[in-house]
Amino acid sequence: MERSNQLSLPTSMPNVACDLDALFAAYYRRLTRLLYRVTGDTARAEEFAAEAFWRLYDKPPRDATNIEGWLYRTGLHLALDYLKKERRRARYEALAFLFGVAPNPHQAIEQQEKQARVRQVLASLKPVQAAMLLLRSEGLSYAELAAALNLNPASVGALLARAGQAFKKEYVKRYGEQD
Repeated sequence: MERSNQLSLPTSMPNVACDLDALFAAYYRRLTRLLYRVTGDTARAEEFAAEAFWRLYDKPPRDATNIEGWLYRTGLHLALDYLKKERRRARYEALAFLFGVAPNPHQAIEQQEKQARVRQVLASLKPVQAAMLLLRSEGLSYAELAAALNLNPASVGALLARAGQAFKKEYVKRYGEQD
């Protein structure tokens, strides 16, 4: 059975439908750019953005008042889960070195190392803290952050400050002083 790109989302008002094409046009680029900052890989970012839209299409949220925030949360969860899996894989590859396997040839330039450090620290933070830092770095205002992450607008500043402190503490713990 073929589906149309009219997406029926339950809201407080019955018979409200959103055009999936319009949602895609409005949010895909920004979502992909955000996910690129998490993963550092354009293809992965596009894959996770597409997956977020597929999940919206396949199983829309009950409350359709904040579709943009729902997409950001879904995409960020996908990307952060990916980073955790990659961290696990890297740990196993490092153990393989003990058995005589050649080191990973992708150890790269200083900039790539710094980006990898930031991604690892983000992956170790609470998902809401990582999401706040990433969305704020994308230029979202406090009000937009509150809406995207379903937070009390009055507490966004304090939560963002705590997230920044948690990031710095974890970075220093792992790598020493920041550059």
